[in-house]
Amino acid sequence: MARIAPFRALMYDPHLVGDLAQVVTQPYDKISDAMRERYYAANEYNLVRIILGKSLPNDSEHTNVYTRGQEYLNDWIASGVLKRIPKPAFFAYDQTYEVPGEPAVYRTRKGLIGLGHLEDYSSGTVFPHEDTLSGPKEDRLRLLRATRTHFGQIFMLYSDPAHSVSAALQPLRQEKPPLEITDEYRVKHSLWPVEEASLIQSLQKVFAHKQLIIADGHHRYETTLNFRNECRANMGTTGPDAPHEWVMMTFINLDDEGLTILPTHRLVVNLPKFDMKEFIVRAQELFNLVGFKFFSQEEKHRKFEEFRRELKWVGEVTPTLGLRAATTSNFYLMKLKATVNLQALLPELSEGQRKLDVIILHRLILEHCLGITVEDVRAEKYIRYVREMEAGLEAVDQKKAQMCFLLNPTRIDQVRDIALAGGRLPQKSTDFYPKLLSGLTMYSLDAG
Repeated sequence: MARIAPFRALMYDPHLVGDLAQVVTQPYDKISDAMRERYYAANEYNLVRIILGKSLPNDSEHTNVYTRGQEYLNDWIASGVLKRIPKPAFFAYDQTYEVPGEPAVYRTRKGLIGLGHLEDYSSGTVFPHEDTLSGPKEDRLRLLRATRTHFGQIFMLYSDPAHSVSAALQPLRQEKPPLEITDEYRVKHSLWPVEEASLIQSLQKVFAHKQLIIADGHHRYETTLNFRNECRANMGTTGPDAPHEWVMMTFINLDDEGLTILPTHRLVVNLPKFDMKEFIVRAQELFNLVGFKFFSQEEKHRKFEEFRRELKWVGEVTPTLGLRAATTSNFYLMKLKATVNLQALLPELSEGQRKLDVIILHRLILEHCLGITVEDVRAEKYIRYVREMEAGLEAVDQKKAQMCFLLNPTRIDQVRDIALAGGRLPQKSTDFYPKLLSGLTMYSLDAG
């Protein structure tokens, strides 16, 4: 099953860079243009210069964001800004955070950072749960070729109902963490190195019987598989313990009470010949529509709260979606009719997949009712994604979107069951919160 290993991490020297919160970043795919500018201004050693550097007008095949990333990395290692720890270690990694949308509700998610052995999906050890696109993988592959370093961890889930890993690490967590920072989302990140040989061996034995599910980092994992295959071809060897056979991961128990999945809502934008009345007629073939009509701003707020509660409660019983359209003064609940034969409509999908709200949205609403094809979705031609429900509704109110479809979060047991059965979910079906910071630990293939 899963092979894990400690490693000599590259880490920032706080004596040279100052506040570590000013040099680490959110994952590269969560960094907006505004965030990148803020990271650039925060500290001259901010990791964004390497993982998502700025393009320049005179960039070429030989001088570009990837080669500059390599130069920054080499300079920071040479100057001592980045240092390798003396001996291999795992890291206990805790994230304490406030649950978005639930004021004053705090959770702590407990993880373990280490190296995970790269496995093809066919091995039955590592399981994806979402589809990927080729563009992001090519971008990350070029950076990996240039730097030969992993700056963020793949977020991996494993099942441990007995919480044996957490129990083994609990004595460490009683001590003050040697590294602790708070990020821009007020998430507190705490790290403890795990260096004791007997503890390392016991953790490896536990994971030897585990299967892993990719929660976040599908593109990076598949990029690393491609890079591994390149290295094997170039070296003419498939040695299982070569540096390119491993990638940095954070392992989190899917039975952990601190695990939170947020929904990602969908906006429909610039859809030609959109007709709300026609959409309603087509949707009513498959859904019962319940309207929450309002006539004033005060009533709108009250109806929205009522609508949001119903979306959550009804969604626990039957596939249910929320809808707000620019041409109406309604919030709509769209409840799938009990008479709809999902097996006949979606015969190629498993029973577990057919029950997912996000599948219902993509296949029955976007495709069937609106004519938005799979290719359109992949190209994000008429679809935009938004985490906050209020931001989606505001986009509709400001006529920046024609429709906003609101979802309940996908449950962790649904992710587990579909992934282990070999199924996939559409992109952005899950939003695991909070994100794992990049730059806390780094894995250099040349670290020795």
